[in-house]
Amino acid sequence: MELQRRPVYLSGGEGRSLWMLDSLITFKLTGEETDGALALVDSWVMPHSGPPLHIHEREDETFYVIEGEFEFLAGEATIRVGAGSVVYGPRGIPHTYRNTGDGAGRFLTLITPAGFEGFFRELGEPVSDPSEPPPVTSGKIKKMLTISPRYGITFPPPDA
Repeated sequence: MELQRRPVYLSGGEGRSLWMLDSLITFKLTGEETDGALALVDSWVMPHSGPPLHIHEREDETFYVIEGEFEFLAGEATIRVGAGSVVYGPRGIPHTYRNTGDGAGRFLTLITPAGFEGFFRELGEPVSDPSEPPPVTSGKIKKMLTISPRYGITFPPPDA
């Protein structure tokens, strides 16, 4: 299979956006564009929101905080970070984050290798109003738990 190496250019407002639970995400680079090497996602996370504790079996995630204050749990360490901070979450390590501020916070996520962005595509919802996320329902949570194994994602029990 021949790799299709080519440059990709996006301006500030470009990229496909989706609501992913309480976060507005925009794909800046996908595995299709990088021959599977990486994906880059721009996320606006609503106040006091974040995903449940989870583990990636296949991908590492690197978060670069652009705006706001976040609390990250990676392994056994909990840290609070602000703009300009970087947090690396290697595969196999339980992790989560929460926007601890009263306004939307923003970070870039570098996913290596690519692949996990398919989870966002499958679970995310089209954006009709970028200022208001759709409600997180029990049906969305059930769907998240159903599709997670296909993307190598597990959710440890709360007491783990």
